[in-house]
Amino acid sequence: MSVGQSAEHHGCERKSIQRDEELERFQHERRRDQSQEVDMSGIRSHAFALSEKSEGRYDELLHQIGDAEIVLIGESTHGTREMAEERCKITERLIEEKGFSLVVLEADLVDMDRVDRYVRGASRDDSAAAALSGFKQYPLWMWRNTVMEEFVEWARRHNETIFSGGKPSGHEVSLHGFDLHHLYQSMECVIEYLQKKDPKAAERAKQRYAAIAQFAPDPHEYGFAAAARAQPIGEPDVTCELTELRQMGPAAASRADARGARCQDDEHHFAILNGLAVRNGAAYYRKVYEAYEAAWSVRDRHMFETLVELKENCERRCGRPCKVVVWAHNCHVSDARATEIAWDWHQINLGQLVKEKYGDKALIIGFSTHYGSLTAAPDWGAPGQCVRLKPSVPGTLGSVLNQVSPAPFLLDCTRVEPRELCIWKRSIGLVYREDGDERENYYRANVFQMFDKIIFIPKTSAVEPLDKESVWKRPEKEDEMPMTYPPGI
Repeated sequence: MSVGQSAEHHGCERKSIQRDEELERFQHERRRDQSQEVDMSGIRSHAFALSEKSEGRYDELLHQIGDAEIVLIGESTHGTREMAEERCKITERLIEEKGFSLVVLEADLVDMDRVDRYVRGASRDDSAAAALSGFKQYPLWMWRNTVMEEFVEWARRHNETIFSGGKPSGHEVSLHGFDLHHLYQSMECVIEYLQKKDPKAAERAKQRYAAIAQFAPDPHEYGFAAAARAQPIGEPDVTCELTELRQMGPAAASRADARGARCQDDEHHFAILNGLAVRNGAAYYRKVYEAYEAAWSVRDRHMFETLVELKENCERRCGRPCKVVVWAHNCHVSDARATEIAWDWHQINLGQLVKEKYGDKALIIGFSTHYGSLTAAPDWGAPGQCVRLKPSVPGTLGSVLNQVSPAPFLLDCTRVEPRELCIWKRSIGLVYREDGDERENYYRANVFQMFDKIIFIPKTSAVEPLDKESVWKRPEKEDEMPMTYPPGI
């Protein structure tokens, strides 16, 4: 197990051990009596069936979104096809009907920039699959999958229509990552930009990055060394570099000029975003080894800073309000104030920060499911596999919503009663084992305060990777409940 894998493993293990006794008690109580605490009528009365016809499927949701400028769309796993597909459909309608122009994703900045260039016709790649080939590290299936491939091609066709004048009132769309894991890639991008603009500044950047760059290519090696010394190594220098990058660029109020420059065409701003990823990435990897739980807040605060930078830069250059769609896991886009990560771990997340800054201009959509299959890794860093998803534990969110309706529906959480209902909900990231300990996948939350809307799809299936890292095949009888249903039998 590598240094990085060990940190991730032991961080999850600490949380699991501390919650075992509480979750066992919860499961016993829910099996004894599931009906006393949940008023199903208070949920059903605010659930809207999702039409099977794609053209009108999200009419009600778009009506409820109204004039929101930021729509955050989650997912309860990183490997569910239906959630990815529905997220794409919602985003396409927001772009075409409500003028959204930025899609910001839980992906690293540099990898997604290659995709963005393809979408905007500024790339030598001849297909979406080629543009997505920049994603070369674990987890490959998260963005290199068939659903993402189709969306990228759609976005390119949309932009071609805009550029040709086919939609005079429309806006082109661009795709951006806002995660921070590829620390050294971002360093290279900053230096490459400065070598073209100011070679002396490029040399200064190399010197400032040297203390951290010595640990390349694995940023976990830096984090481990910095934590062992009980002090940052080179972090003040990378902060100075970010400050200089901000000061050397064009006037902050510059706009697209009459020659047709687009608000996404901004090399200087891309360098700033990479400088931000270097500064925050270094702090993140150090925190992973100093205080693992605190690293979460560093990462989500970085996502928030990058989101604000992207939105405000677009507005400065284009001279109009910029509407943004955010794609990330439920645990990032939800409001942390309604969950145990705030109550017990004193953490913040992206959704909370967005709500605090933008208020009613931001809207959060979460996804939930009951059972099916998904693509996930059996262990951290392992290839993705198609595995069966166990039915939700009785009394948890997925199980409760499955009692509301056996068909997909949209739930307006802002009107559900009681909004303060606290139950357990399932959250699956990159690792899931069908025979694993389900207790690791649940946490407590005031579920109807986490999101403004929830889309519930009772049965879901695995997203199909473009790369077959290992033997990937759907379960032979995917249309049937897993053999563990009902739970406990």
